[in-house]
Order: sequence, then structure tokens, then C-alpha cells
Amino acid sequence: MQMHQIRYFLSLCEERNFTRAAKRSGVTQPSLTNAISALEREFGGLLFHRRPLVALTAMGAAIKPYFSNIAANADCARDTARAHATPGDREPFAAIG
Repeated sequence: MQMHQIRYFLSLCEERNFTRAAKRSGVTQPSLTNAISALEREFGGLLFHRRPLVALTAMGAAIKPYFSNIAANADCARDTARAHATPGDREPFAAIG
């Protein structure tokens, strides 16, 4: 699983609509759908009911608090790193390959 998948999952939880969640996440609807489908394959079951309305399945509801914590911790780690960075820490990346 990747961080963007977790963020897309959380957006979809809030929006309850794939198109709106994709727009909120700054991606196309097929990209968001593919990311959610990949998570579902990884977990071995559906995270959302698609019809008649988008809603969490029992599995989706069970993992939502964990994904919320992961996203919050990632945000805190980023903010902490930025607060402690010095100008010398921000060297440009060298291209590899």
C-alpha cells in the first residue's frame, strides 16, 4: 500500500463519490478508482459498496481509523521535518540512471 492510496481512501470516505474524491485529491477519477481497486486486491475484499451509493463495507470501516492515524502521523512527520530543516538540508536531488 502507498500513501496516495491511503489519502484517496480517506477522500472517498468523506466525499462518498468517486468523481468528487478524485477532484479533491487532484487526480482523475480512473486514477482514484485504480488506486482503490489495488487496495481492495491487497486486502482481499471490497472497501466500498458502489451501489446504490458509495458506502464503506465492514472491512473499509475497520481499516478507516488505521488509515486516518497513518495520514495524521505522516502529516506530523512532514511538518516536524520542515520545522527542523536548515537551508543546507534542502539540496537538490541528483538524477540517478
